[in-house]
Amino acid sequence: MIKITKFTCEGLEKDIVTDEKHPLFSYSISEDHDDATIVVATLSIGNWTKEFNDFNSVRYDGKELDLRSSYEAILTVKDDKGQEAKKVLSFSTGLGENGLKGDFITDPSYRFTEKRISPKVLIFRKKLQFSGKKIKKAVVYSTALGIYDFLLDGKKVGNRYFAPGFTSYKSHLMYQTYDITSSLKNDSILYFVVSGGWAVGSFVFTRKNRITAKRQALLANIFITYEDGSEELIKTDSSFDVGREGPYKEADFYDGETYDSRIGIENISYHKAGVEHVKINPLITADYGSDVIKISTLNPVSSTTLSNGKTIYDFRQNFAGIINLKIKNAKEGTQIIIRHGEILKEDGDLNLSFLRSAKATLTYICKEGKQEFAPTLTYMGFRYISLEGIKPENVEIEAFVLSSDIKETGSFECSDKNINRLYQNIIWSSRSNFMDIPTDCPQRDERMGWTGDISVFSPTALYCFDMDRFLVKWLKDMKAEQHLGGGIPNTIPVQGYGFPATMPVMAVDFWGDACLTVPYNMYLKDGNRDVLSLMYPTMRKYVNACLFWANLFSLGKGRYIWNTLSLLHFGDWVAPDIDEMSKWQKRSKWTATASLRHTSDILSKVASVLGKHDDEIKYRKISDNVADAYQSKLIDKDGRLENEFQTGYVLPLAFDMLDDKMKKKVALNLVSLIKKNDYRIGTGFPGTPYILFALADSGYKEEAFKMLFNDKCPSWLYEVKTGGTTIWERWDGLDEDGSCSIGKDGTGGMISYNHYASGAVGAFFYQRICGIEPIVPGYKRFKIQPLIPTQLSYAKAMTDTPFGTIRSEWEKINGTIQFLIEVPVNTICELALPDGTHKELKNGRYSFTVDC
Repeated sequence: MIKITKFTCEGLEKDIVTDEKHPLFSYSISEDHDDATIVVATLSIGNWTKEFNDFNSVRYDGKELDLRSSYEAILTVKDDKGQEAKKVLSFSTGLGENGLKGDFITDPSYRFTEKRISPKVLIFRKKLQFSGKKIKKAVVYSTALGIYDFLLDGKKVGNRYFAPGFTSYKSHLMYQTYDITSSLKNDSILYFVVSGGWAVGSFVFTRKNRITAKRQALLANIFITYEDGSEELIKTDSSFDVGREGPYKEADFYDGETYDSRIGIENISYHKAGVEHVKINPLITADYGSDVIKISTLNPVSSTTLSNGKTIYDFRQNFAGIINLKIKNAKEGTQIIIRHGEILKEDGDLNLSFLRSAKATLTYICKEGKQEFAPTLTYMGFRYISLEGIKPENVEIEAFVLSSDIKETGSFECSDKNINRLYQNIIWSSRSNFMDIPTDCPQRDERMGWTGDISVFSPTALYCFDMDRFLVKWLKDMKAEQHLGGGIPNTIPVQGYGFPATMPVMAVDFWGDACLTVPYNMYLKDGNRDVLSLMYPTMRKYVNACLFWANLFSLGKGRYIWNTLSLLHFGDWVAPDIDEMSKWQKRSKWTATASLRHTSDILSKVASVLGKHDDEIKYRKISDNVADAYQSKLIDKDGRLENEFQTGYVLPLAFDMLDDKMKKKVALNLVSLIKKNDYRIGTGFPGTPYILFALADSGYKEEAFKMLFNDKCPSWLYEVKTGGTTIWERWDGLDEDGSCSIGKDGTGGMISYNHYASGAVGAFFYQRICGIEPIVPGYKRFKIQPLIPTQLSYAKAMTDTPFGTIRSEWEKINGTIQFLIEVPVNTICELALPDGTHKELKNGRYSFTVDC
């Protein structure tokens, strides 16, 4: 039996509204017949039909779709066994680019001039009255400068948090679509609750505000279609009311939310809204991101009341989200204070010192009686909370886990419970930091789109999750915010942060590399060249900027050694073998040069894919010249660095920068350095994703696994042994007794316990322990070549591809290793087993047994 398991339009399976003129449709299938082949797939939309069989996605290229219209896409798939599967997908078109009519409106009497805080929350109101005609359909299209909740008659519509989403507002602004037909009444009232968010509120650790606008503003259209065919458009204008003395007393991403439930939004003082003349002119389009939603609910596993009267709740999991209060009975005016923290102090109270300026506080002022409340205009990163102001027996507490709506498409499990916990830590940290954009951490006064983190983590993310829609949104902002000289800002969207890419051509290795590594890794995962075409000009401009800095004031081979001022780089960021930020940065000569090799190599490959042959040759030569320069100028004849550090050996091995003879010497020196360090990790952000690959692929498999299974500090499993439930920003985040001794190292005591970058080790689980790796982009042809560590008795992994699910499992049983392999339809698997067996497998499920 053939079955269509996934059918998407622009990456979504439901609730699809798009302004894309040529939307992309994709599908995956499962097939019971072994060795089956898909003969043809047919997609039909109205009178347009297209057949395709070379890949599992196709762009609509028919006549222009009507705006504000609903369509059905019909997919039919046939295989060579005579079987057929059909699936129907509904989607709608939006208003079109810049199709929102009317004006941005605001509170013209509000003068927000305070620094380092977020503005008062504005509440916009529109009372609806209809002529008595029967309503056929009512749809709201809305966006804001700030973040907003849309309420119909006082009830929140939809499940999205933080609309309209975080984008490079000067370039892109998204609007949301709400079908309110079934809930609309003749005397309904629309409310839009708009807080400062990223656009107006306090943001980045310098606590800038009013970055995009001087105060919040709303833009909305309400289309009412009547049964008689007539239509009414209601636009934001001075007929809307606005008030700012409602129940929302404070709303800030870092500081939290204060809500006074005694005040109803229907009863506050309103006055006429006014037109806001905004200073930006973005392209306004239908939401093309991955909405932030509630993905699960957690309950505390324990509570402890301290001598100071606070009650501490432990959720036994660090995560990003919000608290939901279910209050059994309260007196009017009771003030409940919830604070959030990742770790505890020795006295059992919350350790809030690493939040820096973030207050991370929820304050709720009760009305009389039974009530329930959860904030919607903020979120926190935490494992523990403290409760003050109400007796624990009078309130039930639960937590909503928030994350972008990204489907988990991979899994890994093995016989070692600590490795399994490490994998779960990777998943939890991913979820916590996929918050509309890829952030660095969810708790302190940061939560910014650091490019370096997702650059090194993207291979792991793409095994675990369906990332395409989420990342394309972010990459569009990166493309828009690239500097004229080619440099990529270190955070995307920049939104108030400048160091050091404010210089016209400044480029920062490994961080800026995200403009190449992220789209190229996406291409390897799904085979879709669109993201390469989108980002190619950005890639080329960035590599040229890197080359400019390497060439500056240099001669001969020195022109390919990137050795600009170390203070303008991050170098071997948070490497545990040194304890000062300036020392991490001073390793930038090695990290930056290796970066230039890696990015020019990727650029050459992308140029080849896109048919840009002159660029392919040009950047291949640059890449080779950089590799030669690294070997001849940064490593001696014995393959040794003058000042040895793990990353300096890992990167030239991982990026294939050495001839065969030198590769053996460098690998041996790396192993020697690791042995001296008792198999503990010594890499920072640049080296961590590659160190186990560098060892295993150089013939030192056992050394790689000794490092992976090491639980001494610093190591991945040290974090697990010490109780970590997410990935830490720094390897030495906690001492073995649970205390923290992060010192003065130039970072201001920087430590986050929910920071996914070093979780990049997850790719090694998939690619080496279970051996799943593409040979052809999109997994049309892939290999399974597991490495079998002595420390494990079984391991299994699966990951979804454009063609379906790949599965690789192995287990040691009675002196043998039994393998189970699943190959999707229309793909070929090159299987390599430990006994030297090589097989080529087509679609099907297979089992093999070899001797240990």
